[in-house]
Amino acid sequence: MARQERAIRTRRTILEAAAAVFDERGYTSATIGEILQRAGVTKGALYFHFGSKEELAVGVFEEQLAITLPPQSSKLQELVDSGLVMARRLRSEPLVRASVGLALDQGAMDLDRTPAFRMWIDQNVQLLTEAKTRGELLQHVDVAETAELLVGSFSGVQLLSQLRCQRQDLERRIVVLFEHFLPSITVPAVLARLDISVDRAERVLARVRTEREQEEQGEQGEDDVAAAVETSVPSGA
Repeated sequence: MARQERAIRTRRTILEAAAAVFDERGYTSATIGEILQRAGVTKGALYFHFGSKEELAVGVFEEQLAITLPPQSSKLQELVDSGLVMARRLRSEPLVRASVGLALDQGAMDLDRTPAFRMWIDQNVQLLTEAKTRGELLQHVDVAETAELLVGSFSGVQLLSQLRCQRQDLERRIVVLFEHFLPSITVPAVLARLDISVDRAERVLARVRTEREQEEQGEQGEDDVAAAVETSVPSGA
């Protein structure tokens, strides 16, 4: 278990270093040497987790969605939560900011940036498909087109917010986006129940942190019990 935890920490350290270098230098100019120096790890450690600079970029892309949010009674509420939480994380987590910046880096000609958008679109397709099955969407809604439109709209809104005020107003801008977007796809009875508020993301993330702490405390308790059992077993047993 300790070895696995070290590997997880090392992978995270490498990703954070790569994200910082990509953000500062751009993907094309960034080098593995710079990332190694920033991470403070050996080349062997890096290549154990990532086979190339492009794999590192994909790992950074995946951080956009590397969070599990609490399930809701409405799939459209989960869609809203994912968008608002993404906005919040863009303002507070450098790795997520670097992920989005890398995905939008038009100078990265030798990097396939489509996986970043494909993962995000696929997540929205899944949520919208489940929402339609549950009768939350209007009959005319095309799930794939709607997912792509939402991702494209979010990308443009966050870019405008970055240019105008370093994303300080991003949550409010995404609320406005949902207020305009959702009435065109949502059954009125469901729309009336959705929580689309600026502080929604912080409340959802607070719940995520609480659940994570409870889970860690439970794992620690299991480890303590296992250790107590091991020390109580006679050495000749």
